[in-house]
Amino acid sequence: MQWTLVIPLKPLARAKSRLADTAADGLRPGLALAFAQDTVAAALACQAVKDVAVVTDDALAGRELSALGARIVPDTPGSGLNAALRHGATAVRVSRPESAVAALNADLPALRPLELSRVLDAAAEFPRAFLADAAAVGTTLLAAAPGSELAPAFGPDSRARHAASGAVELRPADVESVRQDVDTGADLRTALALGVGPRTAAVAARLLIPGQ
Repeated sequence: MQWTLVIPLKPLARAKSRLADTAADGLRPGLALAFAQDTVAAALACQAVKDVAVVTDDALAGRELSALGARIVPDTPGSGLNAALRHGATAVRVSRPESAVAALNADLPALRPLELSRVLDAAAEFPRAFLADAAAVGTTLLAAAPGSELAPAFGPDSRARHAASGAVELRPADVESVRQDVDTGADLRTALALGVGPRTAAVAARLLIPGQ
């Protein structure tokens, strides 16, 4: 099974506010863009991925991610993360109703294509499935097989909410890069230790991060 990934990205000027103690205001938008670029590039290099749709209204992000090969879907609802994901999944299935669709976070700068493939192959066994984040509280990937609605419930405690919605929690081994989203300075240090993509590495090199 090949998947279309739907990746939501809020306007860069408002992205990653919890990194304020690590990256100054002038660097955070560039860091958020770098996260998204490395996430999209790794996703497109995954053999289980047919294509990537990024839901965003940010003009710069749209240009940069389109240049990598992503389809850009305007965030027409403008009503937050879950509305953006529903809109993106619908846009994908207008032309391909039987598409397998998975929502993926835009802040996975250490993402490895082979690890993503393991997760998607595991998800193919179920109508709906999700992968918890490294903190075991949130969700980094939510998958819907052909014929199943995505029904995203991202936000606080999304791991519990996705489980309550009937999605199966995936527990594949050795997929740390797919679990490691970046919201805080500690998350960024962990991602750097895993090994981030080149764009994130270039921006992170301008930050004063202990241990790097």
